[in-house]
Amino acid sequence: MPVSVLGEAQKDSLITTTEVSTLASTHDLSIPASELEDWAALLAGLSHCAKETLTLPGYYPTVDTTIYPRTNIHRPSGPEDTDYGGWAWVLDARGIITGKAACENNCFGAVSDTSVTGPVHNPYAYGYSTSGSSPGSGRLLASGKVDLSIGADQGGSIRLPSANCGVVGLKPTWGLVPYTGCISLEATIDHAGPMAKTVQDCATLLEVIAGTDGIDDRQPYNWPQGHIRFGQEVKNHLEDTSPSLNPLKGMKVGILKEGFEDPVTDPDIAAASRAAIAKLGDLGTELKEISIPLHKESGMIWMVALPIAGTAQGLLANPAGRKQHLFPERSTQVGKELSQAAFDALGPGGQNIYLRGLFLQKIFGAPLHARCTNLLRKLNDEYERVFRDIDVLVMPTIIFPPVKICEEGGRTLGPLPMLSRTIGATYNTATFNSSGHPGLSLLVVFVPAKDDRKAFLPTGLQIVGRKFKDLTCLKVAASWEKSNDWKTLKYDA
Repeated sequence: MPVSVLGEAQKDSLITTTEVSTLASTHDLSIPASELEDWAALLAGLSHCAKETLTLPGYYPTVDTTIYPRTNIHRPSGPEDTDYGGWAWVLDARGIITGKAACENNCFGAVSDTSVTGPVHNPYAYGYSTSGSSPGSGRLLASGKVDLSIGADQGGSIRLPSANCGVVGLKPTWGLVPYTGCISLEATIDHAGPMAKTVQDCATLLEVIAGTDGIDDRQPYNWPQGHIRFGQEVKNHLEDTSPSLNPLKGMKVGILKEGFEDPVTDPDIAAASRAAIAKLGDLGTELKEISIPLHKESGMIWMVALPIAGTAQGLLANPAGRKQHLFPERSTQVGKELSQAAFDALGPGGQNIYLRGLFLQKIFGAPLHARCTNLLRKLNDEYERVFRDIDVLVMPTIIFPPVKICEEGGRTLGPLPMLSRTIGATYNTATFNSSGHPGLSLLVVFVPAKDDRKAFLPTGLQIVGRKFKDLTCLKVAASWEKSNDWKTLKYDA
């Protein structure tokens, strides 16, 4: 890189030749003795420039509190105040924004018992998971505390709690909704999106939050806010059609064969999903089975790809190479590597990512990550291939019912039993974070819990669309929702 500013050699920034030599040898480099003075001067100037930069006032986009006042900000306490784990913070913002929902510890959990605010209980059965990593959003919607919510999704964290709580959640096309202001896990899989009680409300919220903000480099430059009036388009679709008129006539729906083939797939979930898909046929769609063999390996590839980049970006707050809104104070708190205290505070999900990242970087390094990245591109191309002949792809959102939560946050169980509870949870969801296709979870039926067949819990059907065809997913879901009363639907084995 060029030296744009040399910087003055201030006393507090001087670098000795010994320090230069030690820096190089630490990274298995050798610098000729004749060059050490030169490098010492260059690094001393850089040190001074870095310190000067740190003295400049920081910058954040500011909120106009005269237009968006915030009052009554407080952290709730007790099970009823938190809505059994749902709330992290409560406030009033023009009477519209009512608080911040709880998320799993560092958003690395697919259950709902590792949040620093305590476990989040399923709204339909106390003691069962809402799934994660956006459990508070799913819980608060289903319990009636809020009408709309925004979740974040890197492997299924909008869709999984939506399925387990019986609400609608859309992971939009990658880049459609700005991620500005959210803490990144890994930029290539980060998504923010709407969650709501109904498809109509979900579409209306998407209409408000979608569009380029000029900050997040994931976004297309040619998509202004309001470019598509998702809410109005869904409203028009529902008003112009009725179940008797085959509202989805001519639409081709692909049933992903491999989406039902993971060994841990619960038979009740599989049967309930196929019954829901058959109802799409009743609405005029053409149903056809689609096979994408690589889908069965997608979870493994995603899992191996995530730790190296996710450790640097998500845990060490170092998303170098991205044009985004970043959080310097978080980087300061984390440092170049996690302290023992920070590691202990993570919980098993975050600890799992961190140790895997260190291990994979040490043993396999960049070639492994490059191989995974290219295989994920192959997966994307396979999905793109089938979308030439179909409009949407359908499969179960999560392949087993909600599991029991651990009140102690898993500290007494240990990492293996804690993490083993959710093996396979993201089987059908994580792959679309990497490919960037929109995926919507729609409540279709209640199924019995694995350990208590008298306890019925929600499950969802995932509707995946072509990129930037989020509206198609919403229309399919809205038509199904209009024609079926989920309150009366229970799967009878």
